[in-house]
Amino acid sequence: MAVSNDLSNDRRVARHAGALQQAGCEVVVVGRRLPSSPEVEAPWRLVRMPLRHRRGWRFYAELNRRLCSTMLRERPDVVWANDTDTLAGCAVAARRLGCRLVMDAHELFPEVPEVQHRPLVQWVWRAIERRYMPRCDARLTVCQSIADYYRDRYGLAMTVVRNLPALRSPLSAPHSPLSTLRSPLSTLLYQGAVNLGRGVDWAIDALEYLPQCRLVVAGRGDLLQAMQTYAAAKPWADRVHFLGHVPPADLDALTRQADVGLVMLDDLGLSYHYALPNRIGDFVAAGVPMVVSDLPEMAAVVRRFGVGEVIERQPGSEARALARAVERVLARQWTDSDFDAARRDMDWEREKQKLLAILITQK
Repeated sequence: MAVSNDLSNDRRVARHAGALQQAGCEVVVVGRRLPSSPEVEAPWRLVRMPLRHRRGWRFYAELNRRLCSTMLRERPDVVWANDTDTLAGCAVAARRLGCRLVMDAHELFPEVPEVQHRPLVQWVWRAIERRYMPRCDARLTVCQSIADYYRDRYGLAMTVVRNLPALRSPLSAPHSPLSTLRSPLSTLLYQGAVNLGRGVDWAIDALEYLPQCRLVVAGRGDLLQAMQTYAAAKPWADRVHFLGHVPPADLDALTRQADVGLVMLDDLGLSYHYALPNRIGDFVAAGVPMVVSDLPEMAAVVRRFGVGEVIERQPGSEARALARAVERVLARQWTDSDFDAARRDMDWEREKQKLLAILITQK
């Protein structure tokens, strides 16, 4: 399995690797190592490649070259590319080895916000998809909207395997970072990458209207330092806590102690528009009501199962709209049973069977 990240917090890949290992597969996950990368322990083998380049075309060229050489050395029966940015190297390796190729689209890579105004970069990613996706023996993705996109654009069938937590996991974890942040205030939790269009700035601004709340941000990203600086300039800076990277077990405990989960995305292109973030499943599993952006996949879950509130579309007034949605969530008395219907639908055991069927049908 190939990824372009440092393996420290890719919960979808870890979930898939665990399911495949339980089914009797020998799993090797290949990613990169950064100087700041935390140590990662996993029951499957990890290969973390130090790369000379960090970003841009040189990074992706080096990444795919190294992925290809690593696959050729490992000689797997199945090469599993996670996202378009690993597909070229994996496809070349699979062809040389004569083995099966699986592609998992976590998002619409040519439509991410960072490339919306870079037509040449978009063209390159789409060219890679046009060339290599039809060669895949199986293709999967995270939600039906993305599957429909690839069907309409390339005429390709995609299996939908949603990124859901195991609902039968223990309801407690060894430690929660909130234990050092005790407060009578209600906790708004943002977990995930602190990147462009993720709404962390909206949440910081929303605290102006929510004196009874604090914001906890669990994650790293390109805009982490900028958001820390932004928050520090606010009069309510003492109610904003940045935890950085939180290990998965601790993140589960942290999530269960939150009062409101925040899942915000600005509508910056089709990748965000059709997103179904794994945080949706995490909050449902933890029994934490959430506030989400009014985008098709995530809003559909909240509206169908009544597990939170959807932010009203108010361009330029996102923070105030977010605050109103939080107030509506906090005004309601929530019980664990409020999440039962969503949990029955968002069942990883069922999704896992679709994942395993991909390998079985391709043997």
